[in-house]
Amino acid sequence: MKYSTIPSAQTVAHYCKIYGIKEIVISPGSRNAPLTITFTEDDYFNCFSVVDERCAAFFALGMAQQQQKPVAVICTSGSALLNYYPAISEAFYSDIPLVVISADRPPYKIDIGDGQTIRQDHVFDRHIGYSANLKLDVSHATETIKKQGKSLLSSSTSLENQQAQIEAYNDKELGQAFQLAIETMSPVHINVPFEEPLYNATTVPNHQPALVYKKPELDAVEDLTAFATSWNQAKRKLVLVGVAYPNAVAQEYLDFLATDKSVIVLTETTSNLHHPNFFTSIDSLIAPIEKSVNSDELFKKLQPDIVLTFGGLIVSKKIKNFLRTYKAGVHWHIDAKKAYDTFFSITHHFETSENTFFRSFIPKLKAIESDYYSYWSAVKRNYEVKRNQYLNEIPFSDMLAFSKIAKSIPKNYQLHLANSSTVRYAQLFAIDPSITVFCNRGTSGIDGSTSTAVGAAIYHQEPTLLITGDISFLYDSNGLWNKNIRSDFRVIVLNNDGGGIFRILPGQEDTANFETFFETTHAIDIAKLCSGYNILHEMVDNEKNLEKALINFYKGSKMPKLLEIKTPRLINNKILLSYFDFIS
Repeated sequence: MKYSTIPSAQTVAHYCKIYGIKEIVISPGSRNAPLTITFTEDDYFNCFSVVDERCAAFFALGMAQQQQKPVAVICTSGSALLNYYPAISEAFYSDIPLVVISADRPPYKIDIGDGQTIRQDHVFDRHIGYSANLKLDVSHATETIKKQGKSLLSSSTSLENQQAQIEAYNDKELGQAFQLAIETMSPVHINVPFEEPLYNATTVPNHQPALVYKKPELDAVEDLTAFATSWNQAKRKLVLVGVAYPNAVAQEYLDFLATDKSVIVLTETTSNLHHPNFFTSIDSLIAPIEKSVNSDELFKKLQPDIVLTFGGLIVSKKIKNFLRTYKAGVHWHIDAKKAYDTFFSITHHFETSENTFFRSFIPKLKAIESDYYSYWSAVKRNYEVKRNQYLNEIPFSDMLAFSKIAKSIPKNYQLHLANSSTVRYAQLFAIDPSITVFCNRGTSGIDGSTSTAVGAAIYHQEPTLLITGDISFLYDSNGLWNKNIRSDFRVIVLNNDGGGIFRILPGQEDTANFETFFETTHAIDIAKLCSGYNILHEMVDNEKNLEKALINFYKGSKMPKLLEIKTPRLINNKILLSYFDFIS
């Protein structure tokens, strides 16, 4: 086994072992050579090479998201590090433990005109859980440091003692960073300065602190008696669930909520929670009320006494607008880490896991008479019937294509949804409960959807399907520049030659400026892109051919497959908006 001769490179890898971090995504460079040598020469680590740093970070994020444990990304110095920022911000708001390890120039070479050099320390401070800025080893390249960075050396302390102090400092910083990443599921940044020479290796490890880490078990709940009393008195309770991991909440608790006459449970496709009584298409519930002549009366009938939320961010703007306008008397949120005041009405944060909360809460609850669920359940059944009627009447479009796709996905697939039209269409249709659904909703950006899905597929037992729009797909096309893509990886691109979401949003108009600067129409040949990345490509542009293509699309192959669905750019928005009129 080989190690870099630079102590801090060895120490970083050693701490990864201590904290059980095995997946390492490396982008090529020179300054990070000490890290690359140390990690790739150790069989403990699974190392992946991804050239584009932005894609590399999202690829790592996908693995961390899937495994719910830290994955490390390593890059060289300079602007390479800044390409991690989109994925870091997504990890920050989605509670994904991404460990960012950057190589840096020595401090005395910052801001003097040296190449590939920027101010890397604390560069992500507004969107990072912890920034560990390690100190430069003085036992390596000592003569260079004496000439160029003599201010780092002390004349009153021996070199050995100075190096020991540096190692003690670095140990403390690394311990804090890794511990926080694991215990709070947060991204962290570790910045490691290296002086040349960078490529020297040894077979003898040096500084390896003796440390064994065990994650603490902290999952308690406060006294819920007063909250249960309030719940038992309320006749209208609304449970709203955002992004959640599959099986995050025990089904027995979900079943209890689903059969309470005073409760309606609103879920999103990304909630990964299932029960026949749940309301799975929030916009289909809210939109008809918005369009009703007696909307105020209906919204007040829907207005809850208590809102209970858990999970991550909410996709539906309509439910957010409703709860901000027709506020509940109280809003409780369950999360061990944080509680966003999304509706400007939060009154209590239960700092624990959902299962711990419900385990204590549900035994205290009593059934009460209420028509809250029965009334809105009838509304739900009505819009489901009308949705099926509408789909039988509309021409080929994004909406009709998505209805066909949703029914076609094989059981147990992992489904990734791109932002931003794609995830909204997915909200309108039922997805088989065996299918796990993910989407980067922390910042809801279009960057990184493909790379994330590719990373998430690495260790998932079943195949993965990414559904994406053409703009999201093209924006992250470098995500396909990855030799680790599995042959059973599948991509469906809804190609309407532009950013169709902008035709749905208020203010769109058919002008050259709109098409150029908002919709961003294009004529890029996706087939040629697939050819360059050795991906099987098929294109369809009508309902009959789509149904035929979907039959073979999921079958086994030696290469990944991409199905491009061409839809009419100018009518997609009209069909979607008319849907809400129809079910009203």
